[in-house]
Amino acid sequence: MIYYTIKNLHVAFVVLSIAGFLLRSIWMLLGSPLLQHRITRSLPHVVDTLLLLTALVLAVMMQQYPFVAGWVTAKVLGLIAYIVLGTIALKRGRTLRVRVAALVGALATYAWIVSVAVSKDPSGFLPI
Repeated sequence: MIYYTIKNLHVAFVVLSIAGFLLRSIWMLLGSPLLQHRITRSLPHVVDTLLLLTALVLAVMMQQYPFVAGWVTAKVLGLIAYIVLGTIALKRGRTLRVRVAALVGALATYAWIVSVAVSKDPSGFLPI
């Protein structure tokens, strides 16, 4: 019972995280000052911290750890790529073209991470 509660919380945080990323991406593309609002800058950290916390709890409960379970390792590596691409898309990209390319890459990486989680296969939707 507790496993399913944690899993559902994890999935809810996944949805909240990507929804926030998409909203901030739209604001970035529009040049909105809302991107600089205090809540916009702090709330994603709260959501992502809770997302990672539930992921750690699930990993312990399932006894599936990075560098032991291939699919968990793939998700962690994908998460690192997603974070790097996301920061380039939202802040660090010097031009709009670079930001849009990073945004597309971040969204593709996110989709791949979800496919790995659903399939529990390190290749996810990639034909490897």
